[in-house]
Formats: sequence, C-alpha cells, structure tokens
Amino acid sequence: MVRGLTPDPPPELLVGLDTADDAAVWRISAERALVLTADFITPVVDEARTWGRIAAINAVSDVYAMGGRPLLALNLVAWNSEELSNDLLSEVLTGGEDAARACGFAVGGGHTVDDPEPKYGMAVVGEVDPRRMLTNAGLRPGNALVLTKPLGSGVISTAVKRGEARTDTVDRAVAEMVRPNEKAAAAGLRHGATAATDVTGFGLLGHGLRMAQESGVDLEISVGAVPIIEGARELAALGTVPGGTRRNLDWVSPHLDAGDAGDTSVILLADAQTSGGLLLGMVSHDAAQAAVTELRLSGHEATIIGEAAEGAGRIRLRL
Repeated sequence: MVRGLTPDPPPELLVGLDTADDAAVWRISAERALVLTADFITPVVDEARTWGRIAAINAVSDVYAMGGRPLLALNLVAWNSEELSNDLLSEVLTGGEDAARACGFAVGGGHTVDDPEPKYGMAVVGEVDPRRMLTNAGLRPGNALVLTKPLGSGVISTAVKRGEARTDTVDRAVAEMVRPNEKAAAAGLRHGATAATDVTGFGLLGHGLRMAQESGVDLEISVGAVPIIEGARELAALGTVPGGTRRNLDWVSPHLDAGDAGDTSVILLADAQTSGGLLLGMVSHDAAQAAVTELRLSGHEATIIGEAAEGAGRIRLRL
C-alpha cells in the first residue's frame, strides 16, 4: 500500500518505504542520522499505567531495532472522553513517562483526539550512526538468529480480554512487555549484529519473513529453541488466539515449510506480539552466543533460534 508514496526519495532518506523497516532514517551527516517512528495500540492489560508503559516501550523499540538511541517522543492519544475519566488518562500518560525515564528520552507533548475506543502510543525521534545502523535487509547466509524475548504476549492479551488468563501468566507477559530492548540492541551491536527487527504485530514468522525477503536469504528456525512465555502454549492449544495471529499465518503460509512442527507451535511463531523482543542476525554463532550470554546475565531470555541460509525469502521450521 505504501511503496509508491515516495517514488523519488531524496538521498538523505537512508531508510524509507522500500523495505518496510521498523523506522525511517534521515541522514544529517556522515556520522549522524535521525531515526523516526510512530506506534500506538489498544489496551492489552486492564491496568491503565501498565498499558501506558507497555505502549511506550513498544513504540521506542523501533528505534532500538535500527541500532539507535531515542531522544524525544510525543504522546499519541485516542480517548473516549464521555466514558473514560481524565484521571484514567493521566495514569496512561504516567506509564508512558515511566518508560521514557527508564529509556532515557524526554516526552515533549503530543496530540489527543476523541475516539470510541482508547488508543495510546508515541511518535519517537532518535539518532543513529549510519555506519553502524541495523536494518531488516542486512542478513547474510550463515548469520545466526537470536531472539531476545519469549513469544506469546498476543495469545495472553487475548486471554485477558476473554477473562481466561491466570494472574501468574499475565504477570509473566507484562514483565516481558515492559522490558526495553535497549540492552538487546547494545549487545547485538557490541558482538557483531548485521541485521535486526523487532518482533511485534506480524509475529516472529511475519517479521522474519520480511527480513528474509529483503535480505535475499532463507531462514531456518529450530522450533524447540524458540522461547515461549509460560502459560501461552496451553492457551493457544485451547484456541485462545488473536485474529491478527491467524492473519499473520495466512500471509506467511505460502512461504513457510512447517515440516513436522505442530499446529500450536506454528500458531505461537505467528503470534501477534506487543512490545516483543528483537530478532538479531549475528555475524557468527560465536558472536551470537556472546550476545546471548550477556543478555541472559541482564535478565533477557535471549536464545539462538536458527540461522540464515542461501535462498530467496522462505522460512523452514525444524524440530
């Protein structure tokens, strides 16, 4: 839908619409570039401040996925002012400020509109050294794939809306969704990342497929190595699956060789995530292991889940 909107991009636009990457990048000089992104979501948990924090962490993740550092954000708010109080909105915005403080960027204002369904997020500006920028087109055959958070937040959020989620399961999902991807990006850059994307609404398979297509490689993913939030597999097996997850699977299926992977496992790989982790392409298995070790010491459930191989944009699952 958007590929033709800027048919003749200026040379300063280093990353625009062509590759559907996580954020736009605008070169200022040989050493500096701006990273710009926007993201907002409907509520994924019941507690307003927690939702605000998750939404803000989700938005700023796009800057980290490009290897950048966030500087400034503007709040984006859709609010049902007839049914929801301003005090509740203040809680949402406070959650966003919590995230900004944790990630070291400022919130400089924003915009609000009336809407029957509440939504919240941020437009974020960051900076990156264009010589060290990460994109979704940087995978090369032989790169090891590292996932820095477990999957399953989409399934669990759907269970919250249906009143089917256990408190301990929700708590585990929230702990992952409020975890910034700052350390994941830093570890990736430190140990030789060649590519990155954050795993959000299109799931691991959707975002992974886009990386494979833009990089001109295939992905081989070890299903058993992919971390899953405890409790999510049981919910998925019972049919608690977001509509977005099923749409992801429909889109990916023509390019997917699922092998003997079970239906529940494939669903979880396609699960539409909120504030998911980074999918990093690392220059070697040793580099990937070094990044994983560093991230696990800092509390991230990072794991090597596969590798890039010669190909033209397919995903193969193996047990």
